[in-house]
Amino acid sequence: MSADPTQVLAFETDCHIFDGCGFPAPGLHSFVFEPLFTVGGIDFNKPMLLALVSTLVVVGFFWAAFNKPKLIPGKLQMVGEAGYDFIRRGVVYETLGKREGEKYVPIMVSMFFFIWIMNIWSIVPVAQFPVTSVIAFPVGLAAIVYVMWVSLTFKRHGFVGGWKNIAGYDKSLGAVLPAVMLIELFSNLLIRPFTHAVRLFANMFAGHVLLLIFTIASWYLLNGIGIAYAGISFVMVLLLTVFELFIQALQAYVFVLLACNYIQGALAEHH
Repeated sequence: MSADPTQVLAFETDCHIFDGCGFPAPGLHSFVFEPLFTVGGIDFNKPMLLALVSTLVVVGFFWAAFNKPKLIPGKLQMVGEAGYDFIRRGVVYETLGKREGEKYVPIMVSMFFFIWIMNIWSIVPVAQFPVTSVIAFPVGLAAIVYVMWVSLTFKRHGFVGGWKNIAGYDKSLGAVLPAVMLIELFSNLLIRPFTHAVRLFANMFAGHVLLLIFTIASWYLLNGIGIAYAGISFVMVLLLTVFELFIQALQAYVFVLLACNYIQGALAEHH
C-alpha cells in the first residue's frame, strides 16, 4: 500500500496529537506500491504508470510542438524550441562541441525532459510521487548512459586504446602508473555508474520524505495547542514544494550534464 500524503491523511483522519496515537512517520513503506492492474502478466504499480505517462507527455509535447513547424513559431513551438535549444547549446555543445555533439542532442533532450517530468510528479496532486525516487528508474537511465559510454570508447579507440582510455593511461606518470590505472578502472567501471544513478535517486528520495514528514505533521498537529505548530508545518510544506521545483529541474540537468561529460571522455584522446 502506498503512503503518499493523500493516502496517509485518508488512513489517519482520526489520528492527531494528544489523542494517544503516535506520529505516523513515513519510511520505506512510503515507496512500496501494490499493483494497480496487470497487462500481459506484468503488474503495473503507481511509479510504473507515472513513468509511462511521463513518456507520453514528453513524446506528445514535442510531437505537438514540431509536427508542423512554422517559420514564425506559435507559443507551443516557441516553448519546445526554447527547451530543446537550452539542452543543445547549454549542455551538449558546451561539453562536446557543436561538431561532435550534434548527434547526441536528441537523446540528451529526451533524457532531460523525461527525468524532469518524472520528478515533477512529486508535487502534482493525486500523483504526488517522484518516479526517480524508486532506484530502478535512475539505474535504468544510468545503464543506458554507461552502455553508450563504453561502446563509444571502444568504437573510437579500438580494443587496446579503449582500455587505455578507461584506465587513464598516461606513460608520463612513470612508477605510479599501475596504481593510477587500477584506481581509474575501479572508478570508471564501477563507481561512475553507481554515483550517476544514486545522485538522482537520493535527492528525489530525500525530498519526497521531507514533503511527507511535514505534510503528515500538518494534519497530525491539528488538535488543541498543536494547531499553531500545524500552521508552521504547512508553511514548510509550501517552502519545500517551491524548493523541490528547483531540485527537480536541477537533478535532470545534472544527470544529462554528467552523461555528456562521460561521452566527452569516451571521445577524448589519451596518451
